[in-house]
Amino acid sequence: MRAAIIVAVALLAVACTKREAEPPAEPEIHERRPGPDIQSEEVTYKAGDRTLVGYVARDANKEGHRPGILVVHQWWGHGEYVRKRARMLAELGYTALALDMYGKGRYARHPDDAMKFMNETISNIDVAKERFKAAYEVLQKHGTTNPDDIAAIGYCYGGAVVLHMARFGFDLDGAVSFHGMLATEAPAQ
Repeated sequence: MRAAIIVAVALLAVACTKREAEPPAEPEIHERRPGPDIQSEEVTYKAGDRTLVGYVARDANKEGHRPGILVVHQWWGHGEYVRKRARMLAELGYTALALDMYGKGRYARHPDDAMKFMNETISNIDVAKERFKAAYEVLQKHGTTNPDDIAAIGYCYGGAVVLHMARFGFDLDGAVSFHGMLATEAPAQ
């Protein structure tokens, strides 16, 4: 038994010595691209006499121009939800502008207020067009946006706004409505 242990230790010593003589292969190194670095900023712009407050999000690690996406808020107004969606789109490589349809970044705290804010734009579609166009131009002029590659998405009220703006002939590469009203009195042009 003692001889077997001595032989096992000797074999182990030889095996370990041999491994040390041959260094392990270097691991393969894959170049890692840094993850997105989402930069965001509030932007103030005007439509008529109304001051609007939008929110632009983009990936600072991405170079050059990229498609732009307008993000239109739900009936509550311009809040954290629409800003979060803009950041999510920026992570996918877009420059996203969460626009303001009500002015001064208003956000309703009660359904009655949300209805009042929404009716300001629904009852006068020219006001809605003017505010959408102002945001469109802000995004078009942003230094990271390809001005010829702009789409729009909207949620609920914002979904209806996006569809209306596409029907009115805004130069959008795509228009997506998330649970927005589909009915219209103004067919596509």
